[in-house]
Amino acid sequence: MKNARKKIAMSNSKYILITGGAGYIGSHANHELTMQGYSTLVFDNLSTGYPELAKWGKFVLGDLSNRDHLRLVFRQYPIQAVMHFAAHLVVPESVSNPEKYYFNNVVNTLNLLSTMREFQVRHIVFSSTAATYGEPQYVPIDEAHPLKPINPYGTTKLTIERILEDYHNAYQMQYAVLRYFNAAGALATGEIGEDHSPETHLIPLILDAVLGRRPNIQIFGNDYPTPDGTCIRDYIHVCDLAVAHRLALEKIFTTNTSYIFNLGSETGYSVNEVIQNAAQVTGKVIPTMLASRRPGDPAKLVSTSKKAKQILGWNPRYDLTGILQTAWQWHQKRYSAKC
Repeated sequence: MKNARKKIAMSNSKYILITGGAGYIGSHANHELTMQGYSTLVFDNLSTGYPELAKWGKFVLGDLSNRDHLRLVFRQYPIQAVMHFAAHLVVPESVSNPEKYYFNNVVNTLNLLSTMREFQVRHIVFSSTAATYGEPQYVPIDEAHPLKPINPYGTTKLTIERILEDYHNAYQMQYAVLRYFNAAGALATGEIGEDHSPETHLIPLILDAVLGRRPNIQIFGNDYPTPDGTCIRDYIHVCDLAVAHRLALEKIFTTNTSYIFNLGSETGYSVNEVIQNAAQVTGKVIPTMLASRRPGDPAKLVSTSKKAKQILGWNPRYDLTGILQTAWQWHQKRYSAKC
């Protein structure tokens, strides 16, 4: 596998195109690829990304809805493969405005795939989600679990997965679909990290409460069938995700097979447990407020990543404490907090 990476990285400075590379997970994948010797090209419209997160490789401001611009980029740069992160991802917004999500997530992905075909680029790693599974029928969730998304966001991601399968069968396009659970944490150096607007993820919301950027952290229900009554989720460090993306890219370059992988820590933590761990890491009292359950929140979502470990040789390095420590370092730096 190491030799495969060197072969790709040294192919006359061909680029890995990273769509959405100025966003949270895309920027960490960009760092991982760069550190492993790849040449990267970040393509982002900055609607939710930040130019200061695109610290490595070349940056191109552009939108996947513009086919002419896409063609220009593929014509100007020798692109060897694509990592596709560009998508809208706020579940409640997808429910209230599904058209926005179908155009941005599905139609724009078709624009990208069509341009890849036009320029004979046949390898893509796709950022999917555990939301494709919907309400879990069993836990831990493996790749064979039924796919029944319960919101338009999850449906758009599943639709793209189906499209990729068809493109593989009809056009010999090799893909790796990565369904990950709750991405969290930040680069250990503090150079990049998580910043969404609006923020909807638990760990940055907790850290916002620690810094006084919000009055408290809401706990949505404490009467679930779990040990402490709060929802249980699987948290995976963003840098571990970035490594998995790189390994998946190398895998599809060396095989004639496409893959689907779950990416998670295989360990579940309740909302209360995450809050308690965050209090230990930050040394701060975290104000909480109990709120009503949110519709569609399953009691427990935990993955099995056995397939990725066996096929990719992927081994996550961070536990929840490591996730919180790197997230806290980034959060303080990002908001110049006096803690």
